[in-house]
Amino acid sequence: MAVALLASVFVVAACGLVYELAAGALASYVLGDSILQFSTIIGSYLFAMGVGSWLSRYFERQLPAHFLRIELLVALVGGALPAILFIANAWTPDAFRLLLYGLVFLVGTLVGLEIPLVMRILKRDVALKDLVSQVLTFDYLGALAVSVAFPLLLVPHLGLVRTGLLFGFMNAAVALWALWLFRHELRRLKAHALACGLTLAVLATGFVGADHITTLAEDRFYQDRAVFSAQTPYQRIVVTHGRSGHRLYLNGNLQFAEHDEYRYHEALVHPAMAAHGSPRKVAVLGGGDGMAVREILKYPTVERVTLVELDPAMTRLFRDHEPLAALNGHALRSPKVTVVNTDAFRWLEEAREIYDVIVVDFPDPTNFSIGKLYTNSFYALLDRHLAASGYAVVQSTSPLLARQSFWTVVQTIESVGLKTAPYHAHVPSFGEWGFVLAGRRPWRTPPQLPEGLRFLDLAGVPALFDFPRDMARVPAEVNRLSNQVLVNLYEDEWGKAKP
Repeated sequence: MAVALLASVFVVAACGLVYELAAGALASYVLGDSILQFSTIIGSYLFAMGVGSWLSRYFERQLPAHFLRIELLVALVGGALPAILFIANAWTPDAFRLLLYGLVFLVGTLVGLEIPLVMRILKRDVALKDLVSQVLTFDYLGALAVSVAFPLLLVPHLGLVRTGLLFGFMNAAVALWALWLFRHELRRLKAHALACGLTLAVLATGFVGADHITTLAEDRFYQDRAVFSAQTPYQRIVVTHGRSGHRLYLNGNLQFAEHDEYRYHEALVHPAMAAHGSPRKVAVLGGGDGMAVREILKYPTVERVTLVELDPAMTRLFRDHEPLAALNGHALRSPKVTVVNTDAFRWLEEAREIYDVIVVDFPDPTNFSIGKLYTNSFYALLDRHLAASGYAVVQSTSPLLARQSFWTVVQTIESVGLKTAPYHAHVPSFGEWGFVLAGRRPWRTPPQLPEGLRFLDLAGVPALFDFPRDMARVPAEVNRLSNQVLVNLYEDEWGKAKP
């Protein structure tokens, strides 16, 4: 019996950590700033576990029955937590934060009750001197196993909803195992057996129907029908299709809309490419959708394009999924294009090549892992790979809605010794959007642009570099790895911009 209960401790610890990690991941997707969200979720969860441990003192009789009931409650609430939060974000977004912390506190309290009850049951067969060490050993081993499996195996292959339900099923299985172990002590054996059966049935049904749950939530949240969705180790990818065409969302944030993406990508690419004159080697950092590469390949002088994208799921999707590959003109299938799936910061540290043009197309700095790609350390590395006559261009959020953030990017690029030429363009799906050209030589208006552009023409290029008073330059700090001021600044400005 002691060995069986210690094995249960392993499972219980693994399940508890999964619910904590799932809550933190969903909070970072929906609320942004992953460090803040994980920190507050973990703190709240540990506090709730302390409350649960304190409450365990009031459980005096029928400990196996109490343990069984608590396991079933953890299985239902914890297992359903990701699904509930997905649906809440789609249907009642204003209540998401309250529901998030309410569920975290409830699950944490229940998990905090588990281990003290197990230890008190084990006291019958295990000496006190061995009890604590054995229980904590199995508890920590369960946590270790899940902490490795969650990002590498569980979420990429099962997704958050199925991962939660699977571990809820495991909690229910522990309850079923306890039912068998203590069948001679339980007073209402049939009622407990029925509760276990119903709980397992509910979780199994949810696991089978997880795709429907996710689709229901995402169709509601994104308005248009989701035609593709995937949870990768790096992000949640959702592609929708509606009357205005395809839209790409990463972690719930719109990345492009088919009906006006050309305005964004023409503005991003052509001022730098055309001003260079005859670019041969080009690097694109981010931009796994291949839209920027499509625009780069319009220059006949280009011999090689290196696309550095962290998430291989993105480049596979926009290379192999025909409707999406058609949007980028099958650019990722071009023999001129080499795709490197790695972290751009690390790639710049290790690569040795020099490029005529570098296009930096990362998501906005919503968290510190992305924010490092907007620091002076990153731009110093970028400068090392830029030819003396070359240009880099950086997408830099909205100078209208996040004015201070935009000019922080400019100030940070200038801090490494590069000359800058900030500019902006209107993209209806985003509003006014900003970019920063950088190089060792001043930027000059290009003498010509490629044929067939839908947005840019030579007459309109100078207007991009003219900032009206409400977007004009303001004093800004340098964004450094040691402070990452941009992330908090960005969150503050965009938070005020939301209705």
